[in-house]
Amino acid sequence: MKSETARVRVLIVDDEVPARALLREYLAAHEDMVVVGECANGFEAVRAIAEQAPDLVLLDVQMPKLDGFEVLELLEDPPCVVFVTAFDEYAVRAFEVHAVDYVLKPVGRERLDRALAGVRERLSGVRSAGAPRAAALAAAARGPGQHLARVLVKDGAEVHVIPVARLDWLEAQDDYVALHVEGRTYLKTQALADLFAGLDPARFVRIHRSYVINLDRLARLVLEAKDQRVVVLKDGKTLPVSRAGHARLRELM
Repeated sequence: MKSETARVRVLIVDDEVPARALLREYLAAHEDMVVVGECANGFEAVRAIAEQAPDLVLLDVQMPKLDGFEVLELLEDPPCVVFVTAFDEYAVRAFEVHAVDYVLKPVGRERLDRALAGVRERLSGVRSAGAPRAAALAAAARGPGQHLARVLVKDGAEVHVIPVARLDWLEAQDDYVALHVEGRTYLKTQALADLFAGLDPARFVRIHRSYVINLDRLARLVLEAKDQRVVVLKDGKTLPVSRAGHARLRELM
């Protein structure tokens, strides 16, 4: 645990240079705040957080390539986060994923000071909160009533951004989901049920406890034996269908 006099390593993430400069200026008034880096987009942020291991990230929401919520989704152990943004509509979602604070632009010095006080409390253990699960972060990025438009997969230092329309089928593999996309397979650390919950139910169907298919890839449903069915996808892949999965398919076909 950190004491209040401990130095707090801060990463600033914002696609606007003046916004980063202002935050750096305000932070300079706090002897315990040490800026370890700046990033202009979400990809840079994911890499910098892995390399710098900051205690605190001052994080914009709307940025090129990856937004702030998507950045956090890709992290195994997210640091303390204060969202700094010009948009107030993300505030509820920010606190759902345990952000320390949500500061609206234009940022005032006193307002940031209050946010930093909250960071010190969080780091000292006065207020504890577990790191949010990837499913919660993905849901926060979408907003209520919206379905996933893309899936993010971190592979070492590389991040794959996969539009859901490209997904062929999904497969549960222990603590991972195997995403089968145009002949390639990507492993994402997430439960199949959690990922499936974010997909459009009119386009994706869970045909088995271990499999979800994109209905656009379905070629035919085959009865192999009494009450034993399989689906054949357009690429020739064959997958088993449970009774419950068959019932769901019949509703959508």
